Amino acid sequence: MNSTERNKDESKETGVGAVSRLFAVLRSLGECPEGGERVTQLAQQVGLSQPTTHRLLRSLVDEGMVEQDARSKRYRLSLAFFALAARAGQTGNLRDVVRPSLLRLSASLGDSLFLLARSGFDAVCLDRSEGPYPIRTFTGDIGGRVALGVGQGSLAILAFLPEEERDTVIRYNLPRLRDFHLYDEVMLRSEIDNVRRLGYASRNTGVLEGMAGLAVPILDREGRAVAALSVATISDRLNAERMPTVVDMLKREAAAISQKINPFDPVLRRPSQVFGQHLKPGGDV
Repeated sequence: MNSTERNKDESKETGVGAVSRLFAVLRSLGECPEGGERVTQLAQQVGLSQPTTHRLLRSLVDEGMVEQDARSKRYRLSLAFFALAARAGQTGNLRDVVRPSLLRLSASLGDSLFLLARSGFDAVCLDRSEGPYPIRTFTGDIGGRVALGVGQGSLAILAFLPEEERDTVIRYNLPRLRDFHLYDEVMLRSEIDNVRRLGYASRNTGVLEGMAGLAVPILDREGRAVAALSVATISDRLNAERMPTVVDMLKREAAAISQKINPFDPVLRRPSQVFGQHLKPGGDV
């Protein structure tokens, strides 16, 4: 770049032009790998010269919105940036948002309702509302966890993960699922396809005798499953005649919840930390 072009480039860093370029850098950093990105690559992505990109980055570092790794020299969005975004988007954490839905569904259906959220290769029970019927569940009480794929709530979450992520979970969890005598890989993938087609999970495996469950995923704004609404009851209460009503009610509540999800909610990012480092083991199975 010659001096004339450089001066033109630099002159654009004032006023509206400067703001748009700062946001272009922020957006590019938001899409880069977790380890961050180098100035050269960022400059190419935003269509600016390397010196200009570097000056913009330094301005963002000075404001605390961007940080640079001391060893790799890569830039990434800072924790302060995410904290600011979390405050701006805070509409209550997932448990607070979902609690009214659990109460409404439990009162309307007369059954027990559960909120499960993903935690790595597991699903964690974040909340529950008891119905009048005595039930047993895979996750047990609040804080209980189970491998993704065990039980309807965790299966609904697994089915609606991005394909590559879903495959990773399947490979890791298959030996764990076999401990429950639930699936081989062909059967699990067939079940997942079925859940994706129907939009809900409902299958009485017989592992919990006399119990039946149905769950729908709660999706974030990118269509990725972060949690699930699950109803657990006795088998007779999830017959073919009643099931469409239950499915419709859960889907409507899940869709409403999806619009209220705060993507920076720590409950979604690290649900284990909500209950401390040592959660209860899974429930009676």
